[in-house]
Amino acid sequence: MPGCKRVVVTGMAGVSSLGDDWATIEANFRANRSGIRRMDEWDRYSELNTRLGGPIDNFSTPKHWTRKQLRSMGRVSKLAVYAAERALEDAQLLGDPSIQDGRMGVACGSSTGSTDEIKAFGNMLLNSVADGLNANSYIRMMPHTTAANISIFFGLKGRLIPTSSACTSGSQGIGYAYEAIKFGRLPMMLAGGAEELCPTEAMVFDALYATSLQNDTPQSAPRPYDNSRDGLVIGEGAGMLVLEELEHALARGAKIHAEIVGFGSNADGMHITKPEQATMRGAMELALQDAGLEPQAIGYVNGHGTATEQGDIAETLATSSLFGENMPISSQKSFLGHTLGACGALESWFCIEMLNSNQYVHTLNLAQVDTRCGPLDYLRDEFRTMHNDYVMNNNFAFGGVNTSLIFKRWH
Repeated sequence: MPGCKRVVVTGMAGVSSLGDDWATIEANFRANRSGIRRMDEWDRYSELNTRLGGPIDNFSTPKHWTRKQLRSMGRVSKLAVYAAERALEDAQLLGDPSIQDGRMGVACGSSTGSTDEIKAFGNMLLNSVADGLNANSYIRMMPHTTAANISIFFGLKGRLIPTSSACTSGSQGIGYAYEAIKFGRLPMMLAGGAEELCPTEAMVFDALYATSLQNDTPQSAPRPYDNSRDGLVIGEGAGMLVLEELEHALARGAKIHAEIVGFGSNADGMHITKPEQATMRGAMELALQDAGLEPQAIGYVNGHGTATEQGDIAETLATSSLFGENMPISSQKSFLGHTLGACGALESWFCIEMLNSNQYVHTLNLAQVDTRCGPLDYLRDEFRTMHNDYVMNNNFAFGGVNTSLIFKRWH
């Protein structure tokens, strides 16, 4: 499009149940090591059927964070700010005064704010007491707590775009940040998403009979695209990217990880939880149109791959109808569980790492592809070596929200 800016990724970071740096996460992927475990602490919830989760068991906030900085942050914001700080460090922008003069904004989201605070407000409504509530309780609970806390922690005065859209929170954050730079609104954005693990999130899917019940064999679930899958597993984490206008990045000598060339987002407009194959495909087509690419230019699709029956089937049929049966596809949710608001950002980070290393992660626990899924080249058992110039990352959320991002290798 004439007059549009080019957008590149100059910083990347994340935190997950399998680590907080790519070397560690990749080693776990290669070893077929899952971040899923039995959540014994959920045994108290007798009506919750699943006991599986993907927690970050050893997360602690950096020692240099102050008590004042931490006051407004629940766990989801701590994860988001941690990933943002490391992404800025990777981009060599941490502490740079140029990010505090209005030239950098934030686009970030989560499915919900921190649930400890929601519980405290619920206790007030149920029992007429304000135990545990204070001036920062709402700040930790509000839907845009991640974006607001990142902005305040780093003094970012550019536009703030909250993307609280469940499983597309992270990918919409990246997509809207990309558009803000592309159309010349500002030269830099921090973009991504986060989620903290909570049994309420597992209960959401439990009530839909969509959670895995492999409680005694946690390493065997989830099983995206597999004939014997029995549902998803909830995880937690955060992922953040530093996006920059190309000329701005080149002028300061930044290392460029990849270019974002396409973003598509639409809505099913049909059903609040049942995915629609046609609009899923439409989101991918919008991303291709934005990038000016034909389908055959894409070398790999990072699937949403939640291991739910309806989701897996609709997504793969949509992908196959657009790209054909030879398109390689895999899902890292098989290792980490469904990290909800974080997944679009974590998976975008993984996409760029795979693109640059020519090493693509397989889907764990994929023994036999469900014949109802679309015919595709499913990556199984081990990493695959491929050289691609373009990869696509797709995410789909409750409410009928669909997103597709296209990343280009930086030559």
